[in-house]
Amino acid sequence: MTNSTLHAKPWYREPWPWFLMSLPATAVVAGLTTAWIAFKTADGLVVGDYYKEGLAINQTLERDDAARALGLAATLKSADGTLMLTLAGHLKTYPGILILTLAHPTHQGLDHVLTLHLTGAGHYLAALPAMPDGKWHAQLVDAASTWRLAGVLHSPFRQPATLSPDPIVQQPQGD
Repeated sequence: MTNSTLHAKPWYREPWPWFLMSLPATAVVAGLTTAWIAFKTADGLVVGDYYKEGLAINQTLERDDAARALGLAATLKSADGTLMLTLAGHLKTYPGILILTLAHPTHQGLDHVLTLHLTGAGHYLAALPAMPDGKWHAQLVDAASTWRLAGVLHSPFRQPATLSPDPIVQQPQGD
């Protein structure tokens, strides 16, 4: 007998079989992890009825036109957990409440709908909920939903943000 056959180890004591088995095992673990993440986190971006959503665009455009005709614009500021909004335009009377929707671009579960209450001529207040830092799409409407202002804000709200009938993407300014 040769020296190599006397000292041969069983297969499970050799490193190469374990290395070769670890590659498919890693793929199985990664696949199960991906399936678990997909199951636990909903994307929330798919709309069930595309036709109705398409028709709703016309109504949104009409609300933008109404806001444009009234010359409306809003400025948002934040201080001490309070959101302050100043509404400017050619309104005869200011609505008692306004509805502000802050929508996260990718996670529907993070969206917030705030009710702003009139405190004076064109000034509104609401409690600002805790929100993760990042980009938010804002939409402001009156209670009757006759007009709409929109814009993009970035949290934390260190700089005032403007909402208008023609939303312009606002870039975050130096932090």
